[in-house]
Amino acid sequence: MKGYGTKTFGQLNAERYDMIYEDLMLEETLDSVETLAELAGGGKVLELAIGTGRVALPLAARGLSVHGIEASEAMVAKLREKPGGSAIPVEIGDMAQVRVEGIFDLIYLVFNTIFNLTTQEDQVRCFKNAARHLSAKGVFVVETVVPDFSEYVDGQRMKGSWAKIDSARFEIAIHDRVAQTIAFQRIVIGEDGTRMVPHFMRYAWPSELDLMAQLAGLERVERWAWWNRSPFRSDSKSHVTVYARARQ
Repeated sequence: MKGYGTKTFGQLNAERYDMIYEDLMLEETLDSVETLAELAGGGKVLELAIGTGRVALPLAARGLSVHGIEASEAMVAKLREKPGGSAIPVEIGDMAQVRVEGIFDLIYLVFNTIFNLTTQEDQVRCFKNAARHLSAKGVFVVETVVPDFSEYVDGQRMKGSWAKIDSARFEIAIHDRVAQTIAFQRIVIGEDGTRMVPHFMRYAWPSELDLMAQLAGLERVERWAWWNRSPFRSDSKSHVTVYARARQ
């Protein structure tokens, strides 16, 4: 998608991000924070693409030392507005490249955000950057959906998100099977006019992510279908995968 970069998502979504995803994120946040806190084991934590602090703030509230990387200054500004948000150190920049001082016992990247890196090369670089910051016994956790194109017809899909008396939101998606990319246009119509919010991602299959981990010197140690550690099966819609340093 021409003109779409690492900062674009945050710039376009920061103002309304929490409102748009509030209902969706509540259950996921509760489940993810519980599991991530257990995996951290009281150690230092780094979130890649920390955003508005949906996961980082509850972890910090549990007494964990949480740091973040975020490409969008607008998203970090929203984080800073929240209670406890000003206390979390955040490096501004590309999560595939930015270095943070120190090493971490838990690094995590959730809510499909690895797909916001729109080339395979950048996704590999992200795994390698995570590995650089990982302690000897630390883990890197990645959460994504398992790509499902059953609703697509001729590589396209149109789907409504909500329809209220004064507003509606729907989404158009175009799938490129060769490049493994999806170009989205989310359209919100309300009393204040029409707003268009583009989103572009490159998806990766679970096995491809495992190979990226291997290239970064990591190996898969767990894969669950969800944060409650339910078994991952052939019909699972999502996965939570835990990587650690490869055994010699």
